[in-house]
Amino acid sequence: MTGGLTASRKDDHIRINLEEDISFETLTSGLEQFRFVHQALPDLDLEAIDTPTVFLKRRLAFPLIIASMTGGTPDTARINQILAEAAQTAGIGMGLGSTRAALERPEVGWTFQVRDCAPDILLLANLGAVQLNYGYGVDHCRRIVDIVQADALILHLNPLQEALQPEGNTRFDGLIRKIEAVCRALPAPVVVKEVGWGLSGETARQLIDAGVAALDVAGAGGTSWSQVEMYRANDPVQREVAASFRDWGLTTVESIQNVRRVAPEIPLIASGGLRDGIDVAKALALGADVASMAGPVLRAALDSPKALHDQLETVRRQLHTAMFATGARDIAALKQVRLLHTPRT
Repeated sequence: MTGGLTASRKDDHIRINLEEDISFETLTSGLEQFRFVHQALPDLDLEAIDTPTVFLKRRLAFPLIIASMTGGTPDTARINQILAEAAQTAGIGMGLGSTRAALERPEVGWTFQVRDCAPDILLLANLGAVQLNYGYGVDHCRRIVDIVQADALILHLNPLQEALQPEGNTRFDGLIRKIEAVCRALPAPVVVKEVGWGLSGETARQLIDAGVAALDVAGAGGTSWSQVEMYRANDPVQREVAASFRDWGLTTVESIQNVRRVAPEIPLIASGGLRDGIDVAKALALGADVASMAGPVLRAALDSPKALHDQLETVRRQLHTAMFATGARDIAALKQVRLLHTPRT
């Protein structure tokens, strides 16, 4: 096992996310190309706006999940606790960082355990899907879910990131069959997500046929993980290879549209470059069921618990106000609202 390397990598990722420019060079989420049709006569009262929704059988006060980020070290344990407490207060969901470290080093399992401070939230455990080709199986997935008392398991896909890591796991051949076996045998629902380069329609169709319960598009336009790996690389050739992929991927908007073309009904999370509650509203109007945010939430959490609370309340109010100004009484109505598209020139 490589528990020490995994923990060190997680600390590197947090540090680089906070200290370096890890944006895409020209690619964006695509959400800025869309505008709502403003309704000057919305025919409803502001206080009548209803933002709750249900996702994976859990009620969310508004359709937001704090994205999977970290865990495995004492510092990241504190981050997870702050995030979980804020999610509990806000009534939203939360994903955990890859819980593989808890299997490799059981003594760090506590860094992912947040149920004591967040008993009611939708909580998602997390494992790299490629680990299913490196000796992990259904029993490991079951243990991860049990360790953190999760409602569902995320299997994340990150082939490009693994290819850019000197310690990367790159055996993806036949992985869909392993994912299907987990979907069949695991009592908890399985969510599959990319980590920031989006989902094609073909991949979405494969995953749905394999039995996944939900998808997270995690499109390009937010954090460029090739940039993160560029900053981690010590070898100059490896750094240059990583840097060349800065603008790789399918944007968040493209990915939402890709999935919805092949699967209109699959529960869908939109993530990748969402910055505020208006982006959340746009993502839902484009076809997502809930949205997920990482970078802005992480920075607020590391500032203070109050800053994080204020950040989430800001997102909620932005969403609430956007619904009012478009005449959308509830989330179902928001998903029917028309958007104006102005392509970038």
